[in-house]
Amino acid sequence: MASRKKLYEKLPEPPGVYLMKDGRGRILYIGKAGNLRRRVSSYFARPHDSRIEKMVSEIRKIDCRKTDSALEALILEASLIKKHEPSYNIREKDDKSFLYVEITKEEFPRVLLVRGKLRAAGERFGPFTSASSAREALRIIRKIFPFSVHPADKIGKFKRVCFDYEIGLCPGTCIGGVSRAECLKNVRNIKLLFQGRKAAILKNLKREMTAASKQLEFEKAAKLRGKIFALQHIQDVALISEENHESRIMNYGKKIEGYDISNISGTSAVGSMVVFRGDRSDRSEYRKFKIRTFKKSDDVGMLKEVLRRRLGHREWSLPALFLIDGGKGQVNGARAVLDEFGLDLPVIGIAKGAKRKKNEFIGKIPADTSEKTLIRVRNEAHRFAQSYHKKLRGEAFIG
Repeated sequence: MASRKKLYEKLPEPPGVYLMKDGRGRILYIGKAGNLRRRVSSYFARPHDSRIEKMVSEIRKIDCRKTDSALEALILEASLIKKHEPSYNIREKDDKSFLYVEITKEEFPRVLLVRGKLRAAGERFGPFTSASSAREALRIIRKIFPFSVHPADKIGKFKRVCFDYEIGLCPGTCIGGVSRAECLKNVRNIKLLFQGRKAAILKNLKREMTAASKQLEFEKAAKLRGKIFALQHIQDVALISEENHESRIMNYGKKIEGYDISNISGTSAVGSMVVFRGDRSDRSEYRKFKIRTFKKSDDVGMLKEVLRRRLGHREWSLPALFLIDGGKGQVNGARAVLDEFGLDLPVIGIAKGAKRKKNEFIGKIPADTSEKTLIRVRNEAHRFAQSYHKKLRGEAFIG
């Protein structure tokens, strides 16, 4: 076991793809992971079926390639499987059991998930071994780059917009409300993403955003900025949780950020950010913010300033949920800031109630999160903000 541990103990923890090789350097198996070291170690830490046990017995080396997200790991895994066809990945020689993402050659191209046994009607990317993972990947991508799924004879024929359009997934082909050029631009970006060329997409989007700003097209520039942020902070928690071995771990380690504002008539105003993973606080990630743009009391405005500054730190990992100490005004303010950055994450508020004796929750609480945990987060955010506020007031008084 000690010698086996050497195969994976130095692997990194970010998302990525692992390549298991035998003594002759031949690739036995290629897989994806939300956490490379944790995923690979699971092959050696517990019993498996005879097929996997046989594969593990043949492993002599494990290489890995890190990615920025689990989504990109899924895409890279598919391209490497197609290139190398490892024996333990390929279930059928003609790979008809696999799924592919197909982009049709229509005037308004569709992006579809198809079986390998179907005749190709356009450009394909894959293969993908998990239908649920492939569907989740397309859902994530479609939120950034809306694409059409309507057949050619339905384009522009709808009497009213489709449901997908209402939630930002359809570009508007249902009612003929989008140009072919705009649709093709999104399709080109989707192709680049499946080719592993995210850097090229970001470069193009940044160039478009700069041009839009110079032409005073600020709404267009804001949308492009949102796409850039969404690409740099791909939300793929659901995709990661497809790995069954991690799904307890995901709930236990779910990251929650709690926020509170503390001030007296706007003086010495501060904001706090506390972090919980599951039901445990992670003080190493706590942050304090001295309010810069408000001199009078404005809790909503101050909260929005704090969130904008926090989201400006791209090196800080995003939470699964934002918890706000406040009511509807604060929650709506927080959601507005998330919209600015192109993020779709749950926001929960806790108000004190009409008589300030009852906790009133604003927003839908996820099934795997308890009210008790959220109250703990709120209380800790309040305590942390209060302590920083008192410190600043004390310094001002001494000065």
